[in-house]
Amino acid sequence: MTSSNYWTDPVPRLAIGPEFPRELGALDQPVRKDAVVALRRFLLNVAGAPHPERVRGGRDQRVATLRLADGHRGVVVRHRDVYWLRTVLPDPDAWSYARRHRYGVNPALGVVEEWDAEALERVEPALRRSARPSRLFDSICDGDLLGLGLDVRALRLFRLLTTEADLAALEPLLPPTQHVPLAVLARGGSLSEAWRELDGWRASDEATGPIDPDDLYTALLRSPDRAVFVPGKVELDRVLEAPGWCTFPHPPQHRLARAARYEHPVLVVGGAGTGKTAVALHRAAYLAAYGSGPVLLVTFSQGLAEELSARLDLLIEDEVVRKRIEVDNAERLAMRIVADAEGRRPSLVGPGARSLAQLTDEALRLLSLSTGDLLDDVDPARKPYRHIVVDEAQDISPAQWRLLRAAAPHAHDDLFIVGDPHQRVTDTRVALGALGIPAVQHTLRLSYRLPQELLSFVVRLRGGGPASGLVKGSTEMYGYHATRHGERPMIRAYDSPEAELAGLRSTIESWLADGVPPGEIAVGARRPGLVRAARLALDGLDVRAWTFQHLKGLEFERVALIGVADGVVPEVPDDPPDDPYARARALQRERGILFVACTRARAMLYISHSGRGSPFIPL
Repeated sequence: MTSSNYWTDPVPRLAIGPEFPRELGALDQPVRKDAVVALRRFLLNVAGAPHPERVRGGRDQRVATLRLADGHRGVVVRHRDVYWLRTVLPDPDAWSYARRHRYGVNPALGVVEEWDAEALERVEPALRRSARPSRLFDSICDGDLLGLGLDVRALRLFRLLTTEADLAALEPLLPPTQHVPLAVLARGGSLSEAWRELDGWRASDEATGPIDPDDLYTALLRSPDRAVFVPGKVELDRVLEAPGWCTFPHPPQHRLARAARYEHPVLVVGGAGTGKTAVALHRAAYLAAYGSGPVLLVTFSQGLAEELSARLDLLIEDEVVRKRIEVDNAERLAMRIVADAEGRRPSLVGPGARSLAQLTDEALRLLSLSTGDLLDDVDPARKPYRHIVVDEAQDISPAQWRLLRAAAPHAHDDLFIVGDPHQRVTDTRVALGALGIPAVQHTLRLSYRLPQELLSFVVRLRGGGPASGLVKGSTEMYGYHATRHGERPMIRAYDSPEAELAGLRSTIESWLADGVPPGEIAVGARRPGLVRAARLALDGLDVRAWTFQHLKGLEFERVALIGVADGVVPEVPDDPPDDPYARARALQRERGILFVACTRARAMLYISHSGRGSPFIPL
């Protein structure tokens, strides 16, 4: 414990961990208020501020606690004047947490690592008792394992592993940067494959310099998903109030969004929950702050554009920077260009009406006249935008792509595109290269939103195989995995539509009783008539219902999908196409629509039907 004049020490540098804001928000209001006041005092290093208290019997001498409120403590990792605030817990739990964990710096990447050291100590004797003569990593020498950044203190434990099941059991106790390369080697991958997988956890492609295992400050800077420094009250309040995606981007997201310069158009492909939209938002914010002209963030629909605009308002504090970004959808962009040229809003109905496709072609013609030939980028300032970021790219039509290509110059950082062909809800299929957009592809394979049980379910539902579009050839779905486990989807069959609606209301009532906010619950159905029936059944519960298509781009804690029955999903058209290929495409589109609706859930998915269930539901 420090002396009574501790406030004369240097002002601390405080970093907040991602768990802390969530745990703080779960506390009662008086406790939460006291904790925030205590942290503000700690940042100022004034009299009355909490001081670090040493932990007896801890696994890491740098771990201490701070008394933040009556009966509650924060756990910090301390090195000189640097404090990394990990969690806030009731006193007994905080002391237990502080004793249980140790911390380090990955020697290959230089990022921080947290170990459940106490649990690993209990596991080691069991592994020794069950070890067989032939062990998992016998063919790999210590030097090669250490070259992958494995912790020298844990090497003895890793050498005891006999099966992949042993390693899987250790996963919750290990830092991901330790488990990832071991998992590759355990399934027969090479050292180079293990290194590539580990390198995906690097938050920046820029040279990081030599790695000092005792330099906690630099390690935290290299770990944007694990720590954000808050130099003052304003920054502290922002981190505590903002959603996690704003302040704690995962390493692949951070690396892609904050790259200093891309010489060619970029395409980021990723499965459900991998953070593609977060990458698009962070990239737009980065270009607005450090780029060389106006930014357009474009998406599939007006509803999604409004959602992205609201999220940008949360992400960007500087009003000047925020105003450099326009958010729109491709249809409205075309209408705006035509309206500006003709002096009035074009009509979509009645005499002289033009279709959206015709308006898009006209907008491209007008843009070409005003800015020059599509390849004439001698004067980039003639283009309406310097940078364009595209979300939900799989549903942008060829004509809309040509318009977007014409709206920005052929120059570095011109087009940044994110999408997933497996989440397509239209019949659009286009390879960007065929439209003069030679995009360099990056792939995100780790789902942060979906638990593994839900991810496995939706992969089986979607088929898991390739989907065409965005790039030449096909995009595979295999290889996606989740960062956590959770509940299996609930499939419920009812004898009648009335019983199904009653079951829906009972389910939603139980979710609300569990404390799930109404805004974190969504109900979906394939047909508008079923949506209306759901709304009537849920009268008074303040829970919203949409068609499957309207759920696109949104996410919720829990999602209930009704009417997922044969003949409804897939929807049977009145006049099905004769061409077998056209029928197959229509069927795959229906499968994709259900897939998108299912993947809106972060924690729990409920699917119901009356009569025979949809053939898309995995057995």
